[in-house]
Formats: sequence, C-alpha cells, structure tokens
Amino acid sequence: MFETVIGLEVHCQLNTKTKIFCSCPTSFGDEANSHVCPTCLALPGALPVLNEEAVKKAISFGTAVNATINRKSVFDRKNYFYPDLPKAYQISQWTIPIVEHGELFIAADGQSKRIGITRAHLEEDAGKNNHESSRSLVDLNRAGTPLLEIVSEPDMRSADEAVAYLKKLHSILRFLNISDANMQEGSFRCDVNVSIRPQGEQKLYTRVEIKNLNSFKFIQKAIEFEIERQIEAWQDGKYEQEVVQETRLFDTAKLITKPMRSKEDSAEYRYFPDPDLLTVIVDDEMLAAAQQIPELPDQKKARYVRELGVKEKDAEIIISTYENARFFEDLIAAGHEPKLCVSWLTVELAGRLKNGVTIEDSPVGSAKMSELLSAIEGDAVSQKAAKEVLDYLMEHDEAVSSVIDKLGLRQVSDDGAILEIIARVMSQNEDKVADYRGGKDKLFGFFVGQVMKEGKGAFNPAKVNELLKQKLG
Repeated sequence: MFETVIGLEVHCQLNTKTKIFCSCPTSFGDEANSHVCPTCLALPGALPVLNEEAVKKAISFGTAVNATINRKSVFDRKNYFYPDLPKAYQISQWTIPIVEHGELFIAADGQSKRIGITRAHLEEDAGKNNHESSRSLVDLNRAGTPLLEIVSEPDMRSADEAVAYLKKLHSILRFLNISDANMQEGSFRCDVNVSIRPQGEQKLYTRVEIKNLNSFKFIQKAIEFEIERQIEAWQDGKYEQEVVQETRLFDTAKLITKPMRSKEDSAEYRYFPDPDLLTVIVDDEMLAAAQQIPELPDQKKARYVRELGVKEKDAEIIISTYENARFFEDLIAAGHEPKLCVSWLTVELAGRLKNGVTIEDSPVGSAKMSELLSAIEGDAVSQKAAKEVLDYLMEHDEAVSSVIDKLGLRQVSDDGAILEIIARVMSQNEDKVADYRGGKDKLFGFFVGQVMKEGKGAFNPAKVNELLKQKLG
C-alpha cells in the first residue's frame, strides 16, 4: 500500500489596475505588446517602483488564512533566461516573503482537515510565448503583472483533497476581491508536486512537478495519472530510473504527464536581493487597513444556517462560488423568503445552466429572478407555472409580468370565477359529494383536481382549497 503526498504552488494574478513595478495597465486580451514601457522591456536605466495596492492585497490574503504578516519583507532576483523574460531575471520574494505560516480547512472524508500554507509571496509575471509552426512570438503585455504565489505544505493525500484545497483557495480569493482568479485567462494557475511513499513511512521520496495546470478537471486527472505512474514504477522495480526530480507537462488530449525538463534547485536560480528595490516595511496604518477584509465563505455559510435557517448542505452550495453567494444575497436583500430563494437558485436555475454556462453568465440575473419570486409570493403565478416562465426567460429577455400573461399562466384568485367552477364540478359529481359528506375525506383531493383542471391550472390552489371546504362542508 502506498500513500500519496501532494503539495501545491498556485500563481494568482492580483487585480490591481497597473503592474507591480510600473504604471502599465494589466487589462487582458488587448493587442500584443500594447501595454509595455521601458521597465517592462528591461531597457537600460529603467527602475522598478513597487505597487502599494499589490502589497495590501497580499496582506488581505494573509489575514484570511490566519497567516503571519511579515512587517519587513524583501524582493530578490531569480535568475533564468527565457524569451518572455527580457531582464533574464524575475523579481520575486525568496528570503523573506510578505506572508508565512497560514492555513485553510477542507472537507475530507466527512471531516475538517487542516492544510498548511507555507508562504505567499509577491512577484512579477512573465510575458507569453505564442508558438506557431515556424516561429515563436512574444507578447509582453502580461510581463510585470502582479502575482501572489501561494505555496502549500505537502499535506494533501489524494487528488480529491488537492482539488478541494484549490476550490477553497479560489473561493477565498474571489470573496476577498483581490483576483478574478479566472482559470481560462491564466489568472489562477497551479503547479502540482506529487510523490508517493509506502504506507506508514514519514520519509519524503522523489517529487515530480506538473506545471501550469489551469482547470480543476485537468488537475484531478494529472494527479491521478502521476500517482498511478509512480506506483507502477515502484512495483516494477524501476522507481529510481523512472521517477526523477523533474518538471512534467500534462497532455490534455491523452490525459498523461510527459517530461518537460529537469527540476531546478534554488541554487541554480542564483537568488540575491534586488538592489533597485528597498525593503518593504508595512506600517501600522497599512496593516490595519489591509486587514479589514469582507465576510469569507465559511463565515457566510455559518450565518446562512444560523440566521436564515438554510440547511447546511444548501449553504455549502451557495457559498461554493462568489457569484452564487452574491446572487443569493441579492434575493435576500430584496426581501424574499430564504427557503424560496434557495430552491430557485440551487435547484431551478442551477438545473437550467447547461454546457458550462455559469451563474455569472446566466441569462436570468438576480433582478429578473427577484421579479419571478415576487410573482410567486404575490400569487400571480403558481410555482409549477413559474417553472414554465423561467424556461421562457432562459431564452428571451422580457419582463416577468408580460411573460406570465403571454403564456396564459396568471393565477386567478377571484372568488366568483372559482365558485362558478366548484358549483359545476359538484353538480357533475353529486354521488361523490354525498360520499365525501358521508365520511370519505380522501375524495377532497379529487375535487381539488377537477376544479384545477377546469380552471386550466390558473386557479390559486390555496384559494381553491379554502372555497371547496366551505362548499363541501
């Protein structure tokens, strides 16, 4: 039997307006090399100036994960050459990072498990290489974008735990609003370190790094493949030959990892303090301001359960993403009943979001959903009919009230119209009326069904029940 040992390094792009050491914008998807300056290009004489907002966002993260905030930290030069790094070194924090010794908790086997966070340090991102058939082009728009690299302890023991940790981390970053953490755009990238050891041993064996994974699905698959590969090598007596300290890439088509390069040690990067940047000193005022953080996912979950009576399982779904929680709180702020909000968000709307469409991209936003819930609570439409309205709204951008009328689903609560149908149903079923009055109470459901059928589903069920009881006696 083997035990898996997993540690994760996450590179998170901070959502500052400008880069970490210059005033170039950090916007994504613009024309290549349109956001560069002498500092980005490493031209002679250009000097870096630290972005204070990046420091504040790093402190906010450290606060959220119960970490130590180092009041003094330094920037170092990490030396290596690659086309997307014009200086031939990256400015990072090696000796003293801004954040150390944090933690977060995940659910594992039905229990809470602590995952240690070794450090979180600030650094600059590199540019992007675009490889074509006969040449490679370099876009330096991303060069200098502020990154927070978050390094975990090797505390995870399965792919499931690793993904749970990443989802929790992703959620914290979004709730803090320090990063959009968009995995498709590379704002949240993960390097996975995987090793195995015989069950019960404490020794750490050779670890393999899988580089630049940017989807939870592929992270899961990459870890599972690498675990299997290492176990097979051990069992075949080829562990030392096939499992070496190296960086591997994940082939998303074949779902396998492949060698990329031998893994560098820190000595190969020749770290030394950056002479162009002073020591970062966090004063009392900056620390106090940056530590004023918003309500985090676990805190929201506890509040939903305690104050709104939401079931714990439902609260877990709601806080699973920042967008979900914001949508839910928009509905609550509009005065809707919590149980109704939960049902229409986590069941009805979620069930209609197909093919990767997220709540953020939903054609029915919180304002439109609030209109629909108001119609339900005001007895303008039944919950069953409201589902038809929601189906229509997923395809058409129209007012809820007009859709209800267009589909002929407006609920009738007029006593006169309902009493007319009740009288007709009773006259057509005099034998059943006699049976009901003779003690066959179960026939009441028959009468409700007949009246609702005659009313073509437009009658308010509560009003039908009330009037039928009066008439049947």
